[in-house]
Amino acid sequence: MDLEMLEKRASVIKRIRSFFDSKNYLELDTPLLSENLIPESCLEVFETERLYPLGSSHQGCGEKNSPMYLIPSPEIWMKQIIAKHKVDVFQVCKCFRNGESCGRLHNSEFTMLEYYTMEADYMDSLALTEQLFDYLAGEENNRCLRPPFERITVADAFMRWAGFDLFSAAGIPGAMEEHCHRFGIDPPKGTTIGGLYDLIFIQEVEPNLKMEKPVALIDYPAFVPCLAKKSNDGKTVERWELYYNGIELANCFSEETDPQAVKEFFISEAAEKKRTALVKHNVDHNYWKIFKDFPRCSGVAMGVDRLIMALCGRSSIDGVIPF
Repeated sequence: MDLEMLEKRASVIKRIRSFFDSKNYLELDTPLLSENLIPESCLEVFETERLYPLGSSHQGCGEKNSPMYLIPSPEIWMKQIIAKHKVDVFQVCKCFRNGESCGRLHNSEFTMLEYYTMEADYMDSLALTEQLFDYLAGEENNRCLRPPFERITVADAFMRWAGFDLFSAAGIPGAMEEHCHRFGIDPPKGTTIGGLYDLIFIQEVEPNLKMEKPVALIDYPAFVPCLAKKSNDGKTVERWELYYNGIELANCFSEETDPQAVKEFFISEAAEKKRTALVKHNVDHNYWKIFKDFPRCSGVAMGVDRLIMALCGRSSIDGVIPF
């Protein structure tokens, strides 16, 4: 990376901090290592080990070397602070995801911006994100990234580009498999409805999100597991993902605050993780207890490397990360 791009990267990150500082968000600095992680069956992680020196007091107390994990997101730490202090927070930090191909849009170590707004839902977060983009794109004189964002529901996207009613098909045994076969997709036997949805989405919907302006894909199906609050219709969750030129930039939830729902998510995803993950990890099965007094809030996770790539008109993150 040349000096000009190093300066540009530093400037964007500085302005991200300036934006949230101006709105009185508390900047956090949480650990990159954790003994436990939130189980997400779609992610692979990096494992390392905490070593205690021989003859140390820890050894005498029966302590053993223990596994540690590089965080795929600071969420596990940030939510503990939110539960205790109930304040608007943001963080820019390194995150790590294993089992992904490095290339134009992926790197196993990347920079994440994560921010949570109290007494807000996912649409409030979308408005805040538009303000952030307006602030950043204005400085870069990048008209393409200026709001307002286009908004498309997942159901409308499937009808427009895959040609069928997603929720009707999901409720009919075998219908999603038939649509997969129609598109030349051969799903493994026993693939869940969520898995079939992903296969069709990636092949038929996502490539069509290459629009001149950012597009927010909103109201995800509830059968795709995540920690987003369910909508009143019971079929969808309050979630959006932001795309620009076909590239996912951010993911947002109205955060689930029901402790029982969080507990059930942890149990289900931990079981799936144990069954399918290349790297198993520890799960804190008492984590759900912080939601006994958790505020109504909404959180956004945004890939900073991809954001800088978009702001600078680059087609690959290779040109915007130092190494």
